[in-house]
Amino acid sequence: MEVSVEFIASIVLGAVLGITEFMPISSLGHSLVLAAIFNFPPTADGRNTMAIFIQLGAVLAVLVYYFRPLVQELVRIPSDQTARRFWVNIIIAFVPIGVLGLVFNDFIKRVLFQPIIVGLALIVGGITFLLVEQRKYYPDVHALENITPRQALTVGFAQIFALIPGISRSGATIVGGLLCGLDRSVATLFTFYLFIPTLGAAAGYELFKTLRQQPDYFRPLLPYFLLATAVGFVVSLGAIRFLLRYIANHDFRPFGIYRIIIGAVIIVLVLAQAIH
Repeated sequence: MEVSVEFIASIVLGAVLGITEFMPISSLGHSLVLAAIFNFPPTADGRNTMAIFIQLGAVLAVLVYYFRPLVQELVRIPSDQTARRFWVNIIIAFVPIGVLGLVFNDFIKRVLFQPIIVGLALIVGGITFLLVEQRKYYPDVHALENITPRQALTVGFAQIFALIPGISRSGATIVGGLLCGLDRSVATLFTFYLFIPTLGAAAGYELFKTLRQQPDYFRPLLPYFLLATAVGFVVSLGAIRFLLRYIANHDFRPFGIYRIIIGAVIIVLVLAQAIH
């Protein structure tokens, strides 16, 4: 049985983007490199739509991984002030990128979605990680329920930088959390919970708009999109578990170094005209 390039590309894209949605190394940067390798889907719109499908798989992975604590927090809302504060903090952190993302969505796609910007953003983000890890670090928040609304808003403003392609949503929010006093575990966990409204809303909106405008074009690609989504979902579960265990005993310097390397690779591919 012959395996098509499209089948292999769907699996690889699902796996790589499923990992990089949670690791602070930019899923968009990796998708550009993979697009240059596979040229699949064959158009920018097709690649964007596949990425949206995979993002929805990543959101589903968070919902599954944290299903029990999420349900417990929801059930406690009427009677527990701590639970109410937790969800209010999630909303506070979501609002900045929710509003600005909706207002500037077309501008960002038209002006900033360029490979050279992605490569430079990866390098800048990597340097930022290295600089943040060099400072003396005295976190004062070691549990999600102790996050203040001010700290949640700080994380929310940090997430705005993720509107720049290549910055990485998880990277921006984790750095924001570290700078405002959250320990690594809490900053990462809060980032995962914040993924649910942020990625869910963004991916849902983009998917609805794309399929409404060009439904016939994407219908033949749907099986590959679904395959990539399934792979992304499974891999995302592993990525969440890995990152939570990793941060217990490690810092983020390796991610900073890796970002600089992959950013440089993208810039070289752009200069070689392998990425358009």
